[in-house]
Amino acid sequence: MANLDSIARLAELDGILLVDKPANISSHDVVKAVKRHFNLVKVGHGGTLDPNATGLLVLLVGNGTRLSADLMGRDRTYSAVIRLGRTTNTFDRDGEIIEEKPFDAITRERFDEAVRRDFLGDVFQETPAFSVVKMPAHPSYDIVRTAEENERTEHLVHIFRLSVTEFSPPNVAFELVCTKGAQPRVLAHDIGQSLGCGASLEELRRTRCGPYSIDDAIGFMELMKMDPPGCRERVIPMSEVRVR
Repeated sequence: MANLDSIARLAELDGILLVDKPANISSHDVVKAVKRHFNLVKVGHGGTLDPNATGLLVLLVGNGTRLSADLMGRDRTYSAVIRLGRTTNTFDRDGEIIEEKPFDAITRERFDEAVRRDFLGDVFQETPAFSVVKMPAHPSYDIVRTAEENERTEHLVHIFRLSVTEFSPPNVAFELVCTKGAQPRVLAHDIGQSLGCGASLEELRRTRCGPYSIDDAIGFMELMKMDPPGCRERVIPMSEVRVR
């Protein structure tokens, strides 16, 4: 067990910590767990992920929390899978199915055409009427049962790239590069509406946030097994942080 001096020194860390978030835990609870486990004074994050999403979560430690606005404003890259033919109230697999339609007529060419026509560049996204409450470590059915109805709002985002990596209906896998605020599950729903068959988000993994890649992140469970000196080695100090 680490001595009190090493824990006290760890609490003075300033910088960022790149974590690979698992599914079924909220970003907020990753922050709380890291703060408590390593006795850190200030911990934040540079952009949240839904509970069922995985991938890069940029944690801000100590004075690193001052970088929140800049890091949260960076572009993001995701790998995603959408399911054609199924519409849910939360726009993802954890929602209640509200409509199912045939998808047999959707070809790769038709899918690519819809993306080029409607989903590249500046795009208006409307938030779903239901959004999943950020509850940690709950199975999917518990998360869905706590979904709350929201007032729908519209906002402008930018889609830099949407590249299909595998077309195997009903599933379509793609890489997405977009601005802050773009919601992949809303994009999945909107693509389904454009195609006429409906769609929902099946899988989501964030692989990049600004200059930082998932390749440089440590798994959350691995991090939770570390002692304070091990955590110190993973924190990128303020002098080396890249925000551009």
